[in-house]
Amino acid sequence: MSYTPIESLKNAWVFRHKSLPIEANDLTKIKPMIPARAMQVWDTFISKQVDHPDFFKQGDWPFDKSTWQDVGKWEGLWDSEEPELPALISEHIAWDNNTVVYFCLSREKVIETTWEVFQRCWKNFLFMDDGTLLIGKKRQETVQFSSNGTFKIGAKSK
Repeated sequence: MSYTPIESLKNAWVFRHKSLPIEANDLTKIKPMIPARAMQVWDTFISKQVDHPDFFKQGDWPFDKSTWQDVGKWEGLWDSEEPELPALISEHIAWDNNTVVYFCLSREKVIETTWEVFQRCWKNFLFMDDGTLLIGKKRQETVQFSSNGTFKIGAKSK
């Protein structure tokens, strides 16, 4: 089994927050990976050198300034009643709703879901905004979320 029950996450509360309810059907599609599977995804798609976004260095595609095309702010929209992702992200990512996405917090913490579910539940996910990367399976487009309320959009080079 490659996944762990969502309840076993240290920060599982983000998916049960009363002000940001998630439909039961969507909750079943938010799948935290077991550490071994998370490490495999991180090593394959993010970095073999570092275990957290704070430590990216030369040779890691997220470290390369040419990866990133634009910067936007997510925090104001997150605080609003509007459910949609920031327009810059929606314009940058034209994935099918069923595209598998990985919300990569660190080498041992990766959450898998679909693009459709992420779009509906993005505010819940962004309680975990410490340099977190959103990537799509077999997709080049990426977004990195920072705790200062900003994000970067770009295309990974791997």
